[in-house]
Amino acid sequence: MSKHIVVIGLLAVLLGGCVTTSDQPRRKTNPDEARDAYIQLGLGYLQKGETERAKAPLSEALKIDSRSESAHVALALVFQQEGENKSAEKHFRAALASAPNNARILNNYGAFLMEQQRHGEALEYFRKASEDTLYAERSRVFENLGLAYRSLGNTDEARASFERALRLNSRQPLALLELAQMEFEAQNFVPAWNYYLGFTQMAPQSASSLWLGVQLARRFNDHNRAASYALQLRRLYPATPEARALLESESS
Repeated sequence: MSKHIVVIGLLAVLLGGCVTTSDQPRRKTNPDEARDAYIQLGLGYLQKGETERAKAPLSEALKIDSRSESAHVALALVFQQEGENKSAEKHFRAALASAPNNARILNNYGAFLMEQQRHGEALEYFRKASEDTLYAERSRVFENLGLAYRSLGNTDEARASFERALRLNSRQPLALLELAQMEFEAQNFVPAWNYYLGFTQMAPQSASSLWLGVQLARRFNDHNRAASYALQLRRLYPATPEARALLESESS
């Protein structure tokens, strides 16, 4: 199975409007406007990777509205990025307490659980998120659902989830790569090659994707592509297990 970071989604869509990173939001007389301004400020810092600066405005937002799911999930993402997992989980759960059916929060919490290797728990949150047929990023939820199923060894459900993701959005490189890997493992080389070629048109290569490309290109005697993928793997990822596997394959 290829190693991938589970997709979380854009932070800025938690609230409408532009994200600002001014030192302080303009003073708002309306509490809801003040809360949202603080959240936008915190999100701006988070998007820039300034997690320490993000905490203060997000905490101010919670002082105004302690049940704000947007503030809680933003703080959860801050703590997740910092590796403070207990605090991240606390705020994810607080966000879900306020908005238990919010597909974005369910998906983000599922992604957090996947990082903690809590695949069975993550699966349930992805399932619930996938039930929202109007969620704009539902295809990504099905990608994540596929990853959870693969982690639990359920190949059939994983394949069905990745295929569902592609029916919703054919330009999902993660689903294409995972299906390519699964078909290769099943020795279904023609669909594996087709999925892989689709992936290469949409996303940058990783060590695992390049090694898969080498093996598939060799299967179809595409020597130019095999050599190109091998060169990239050696040059970009020389210390990886995939590079060592390539070296062993060339010396055998």
